[in-house]
Amino acid sequence: MYVVSGEDHPRELSSLPQSSIGAPCPMLIADEHSLRIAFYLEEDRLTSEWACATALSPSVGDSDDLCAVVKFSMVYAHMFGPPNDEAFSSHPLASRGLSPYAAFEVVHSSWLRSLEKMNQIHPYHRPERFSRYKHFILSFHDTTFECLAESFDVSLRRGSVGRVLSIAANED
Repeated sequence: MYVVSGEDHPRELSSLPQSSIGAPCPMLIADEHSLRIAFYLEEDRLTSEWACATALSPSVGDSDDLCAVVKFSMVYAHMFGPPNDEAFSSHPLASRGLSPYAAFEVVHSSWLRSLEKMNQIHPYHRPERFSRYKHFILSFHDTTFECLAESFDVSLRRGSVGRVLSIAANED
């Protein structure tokens, strides 16, 4: 984890659909520059924007569950693990509005600043390269996902989390 300063401010993102409260079962796949995370959605809690979105159909013989696949581009770093919803108050940003079952961008991220500082010993270090990254947090029932990336996009798919993630990973 990282230590926050007075500058860190989590801002909730409405551009991501609500994950399942009970069992989102997030699963991710990553390489050096991109990362995809898929999770089950809470269909009856989708905003009007997401309720109207077209979901790609399931594969033959797969489930009809609604999932989100979030593709993060130009990923610099990520973490996936604790805290869960019952220990969420231990997250260093919980007292600043970070909460379970939601998505956030952390403005003025200490994590990003600490990694930029760590990189300063690199002979070709350029601080301006770090200005393109954003700190994203997706909080689920049993895990929290954090990522430093340039951007993300979301698609909806029907099927099991593993299956939709496998299909999405093979599309590029």
